[in-house]
Amino acid sequence: MVDIFAELAYAPSRTIQLQDREYIFFGGTSYLGIGANAEFREYCFEGAKRYGFSNGTSRSNNVQLRIYGEAESEAAKRFAAESALLSSSGFLVAQLAVRYFSDFGEIIYGPNTHPALWLGAKPQVGLSFDDWVKQTVKYINASNKKRFLIVNDSLDNLRPQLFDFTSFSNIDESKEIILLIDDSHGIGITHKGRGIYMSLPTGPHIQRVVVASLAKAMGIDAGVVLADEKIISQLKTSAVFLAASPPSPALLYAFLKSESVYKRNRERLESNMLFFEASKPTGLYYATGFPVYATENPELYAKLLKKGIVISSFHYPSATDPLMNRVVINSLHTEEDLSYLLACL
Repeated sequence: MVDIFAELAYAPSRTIQLQDREYIFFGGTSYLGIGANAEFREYCFEGAKRYGFSNGTSRSNNVQLRIYGEAESEAAKRFAAESALLSSSGFLVAQLAVRYFSDFGEIIYGPNTHPALWLGAKPQVGLSFDDWVKQTVKYINASNKKRFLIVNDSLDNLRPQLFDFTSFSNIDESKEIILLIDDSHGIGITHKGRGIYMSLPTGPHIQRVVVASLAKAMGIDAGVVLADEKIISQLKTSAVFLAASPPSPALLYAFLKSESVYKRNRERLESNMLFFEASKPTGLYYATGFPVYATENPELYAKLLKKGIVISSFHYPSATDPLMNRVVINSLHTEEDLSYLLACL
């Protein structure tokens, strides 16, 4: 039954039209619904007329477009970082950062870290996030080693939980720490759209590095690294960065022009979440401030489908992992959509 939506002829937005029936779509990761926004699309077309949809040179080429530097400066400002780097995908920037810093010191992975940050096989942690933080701080403070690379996601988008990294400020100042955090599902949404960078602990002994895909809330096929200027300058010397194709200049043009669009859509999303959560939705668990609502009920997808509602339902991260059923709200949904969903639940 899931497979009937596997070969759509167009991108879903608020609804999906299939076989003469309209379904309300509560899935995906386009939290701000930015791809369906007419103003954003117009900026994409303007950018395409000026630059084309792709740029056929690497970032090491002697001929460069100014928009890449402009977009990196704007990304640093919007996401409250000192400096930023942009490349073609979130997966690429995650691998760029974790491989570049893999020799910095001992690597400590958190629970359920995204595969983009893995070095080889899946890290085995076996702890809750809170227990992992306590154990990690205790271990580092007692260790004879001096340098550590701590790697984790900013939140769990599958079993919704927003993570608090404050306790890492209790690491002894004699240690040198890099916090490498993937904020792909938080950037543009959490912390008033700024993402997690400014909320991470920092100090003379702790450096923050945030990587993120911009293809979710921001609607752009690109990846960003946020860090201080020294780290960004180091990463820009990497062969991975220099040899990779850059993001679409047309989409970066739209990113530069659309600050007010993102703000309006985020406010709409926040309003939708408040409306939905005020009714205390049955059978769902969630983290306030994040628009994903998970269920342990494996039959929910099929039951809602009969009511004309499509939610996210797939095995993740691999085909052998358990089925994940999640309701995802975005800024395109109306109060009528949400009321109908609540009635069906």
